[in-house]
Formats: sequence, C-alpha cells, structure tokens
Amino acid sequence: MKRDSRLSGVLHIVLHMARQDGPVTSEMLARQMDTNPVVIRRIMAGLRERGYVRSEKGRGGGWTLACDLSTVTLRDIYAALGNPSLLAIGNRTESPGCLLEQAVNSALGQAFQDAEALLLSRLGEVTLAMLGADVSRRLRAHGGSRKLEDIHAA
Repeated sequence: MKRDSRLSGVLHIVLHMARQDGPVTSEMLARQMDTNPVVIRRIMAGLRERGYVRSEKGRGGGWTLACDLSTVTLRDIYAALGNPSLLAIGNRTESPGCLLEQAVNSALGQAFQDAEALLLSRLGEVTLAMLGADVSRRLRAHGGSRKLEDIHAA
C-alpha cells in the first residue's frame, strides 16, 4: 500500500515559505519537492480555504503565509488536507460473517482507534512555530542561509 505523504510534504512547503521574505511560486516549490506545480497548487488549496496561506497571480505573485505559525498545529494542517487515513493497515473485511474474524476485528479496531487518538493528540501539541524553531537550529548548524535552494542543499 502506498503511503500518503501529503502531510509531510505540505509541512515541508510551509516551512520553506516561512523562511522567505516574499511570495514563493508553485514552480519554485515544485522544484524543491521534485513534483509538478499542479500538485503544489492542489495541496495548497486546503490551506488557502482555512486561511493559512494566500496566493497572488501574475508577475511577482506566488504563495505567502497568512497565519501566525504559533497558533497552527500539525493537526490543523492535517485537517486542512481532509483528514487522510493515518494508518496503512486495517481489517481484512469490515463486516465479517466469521466469528473468529469478528474477534480479530474487535481487538484490532480498538488498537487502531487508540493509535489514531494518540497520534492526533501529538499532532495537536506541535505548532508550525515549533517546527520553524527546529529548522532555525538546523540552519545555524549548517551556515545559516535563508535561500530556498541553499536550504535544500544543506
């Protein structure tokens, strides 16, 4: 099963944007993420709807942050992506006729619920500002450049 890496990707994008002094184009972000600009725009749509980013078209346009990073959590970003599935595993069938499989589903179902609740709780504790502070520490350790291209090369 293919993993859904949109949360990781959009956090990567937001942290790049936070390090820039002006708008960042979808093309620039796509180059850094090794993807297509359309993918970037699609991912950013949910963030724009929530008011976390804004976009300007035309020359000198691009994406900018529209939020206070200390008030937005990883869980907020996860929700802006449409609450994708957190776990790549699940029950073989949802409504089994077999009593043994019903017992398996019951045990696994509770474990899955507990794991998701724990993960969502942790995502709610980490703000974008906390991630930004970690990036700043890492950049200082690698010379401190703010340029998008240099950050990726570090």
